[in-house]
Amino acid sequence: MEENTMAGEFELSTHNDIEFAEHDGTRLIGDLYLPKGLNRAPLVVAVHGGGWQIGTRKFYTHWGDYLARNGFGVFAVDYRLMKPGVKTYPGAVYDVKAAVQFVRAKARDLAIDPDRIGLMGDSAGAHLAALVALAPEEFSAEYRNDPHSSAGAGIKAVVGVYGVYDMLAQWQHDQTARPRDQISEKFLGASPMVDRRVFFASSPLSYATVDKNSTRFLLVYGSHDDIVDPAAQSAVFLTALKQAQFVARALVVPGAGHFWVADPLEPGSFGAYAAPKILLFLKAWL
Repeated sequence: MEENTMAGEFELSTHNDIEFAEHDGTRLIGDLYLPKGLNRAPLVVAVHGGGWQIGTRKFYTHWGDYLARNGFGVFAVDYRLMKPGVKTYPGAVYDVKAAVQFVRAKARDLAIDPDRIGLMGDSAGAHLAALVALAPEEFSAEYRNDPHSSAGAGIKAVVGVYGVYDMLAQWQHDQTARPRDQISEKFLGASPMVDRRVFFASSPLSYATVDKNSTRFLLVYGSHDDIVDPAAQSAVFLTALKQAQFVARALVVPGAGHFWVADPLEPGSFGAYAAPKILLFLKAWL
């Protein structure tokens, strides 16, 4: 069944190296995967993981192929990553928001539906995707001269894969899971003992309120993830979303840990298990 689903019904059209914004001298690039011959296709902006410090849009090569062949455009994007001594929060959030505004502003040229735009991200990418989806207005003070800054950043559906949704909980987890690589502290530029407010403001969990519940969520995570604790992240976030009356679902991938989104969607893989279920969610809610 999964092998047949993987085949899809559309041919793939790929457009690489599209510049969607320039922030502080950095050209931001994305790769576009489209279902050939389908006008006004729904589109997913895909945001890679990597602890806000590594990774590339190429992580979504296989998902771009799969989703486009099944009728969904994918715009896989890069954003600014951490460098020694350089803080990229909130810059990375603005980068992802700019990608959403770009595809909405260019919807006619790209043959996509501007009213059916979603986000998909994994790990740090899921954090950025959820934050842009829930709190675009909180990140509007900078880059007002972007060519597409007037375009809306509203998102209809989000697929978050082993995401970070509570930055303080991730900081606490990192004290034992990765004591030599305090990723959330490096990303935010401070520890919670110095600035607790920034951990709240940067957490998607903080914005899971009833006034934002028109966005639908699918939270995907592995049963054996020891990098981002599902109990402290996806499970807590799912509860908050449901309490605020969101359409919110969970998909637990048996036996999966972290770092599998970039893998080929081969039969028997974690991605192949999740793919048809993610596709059903997108067909229902995007």
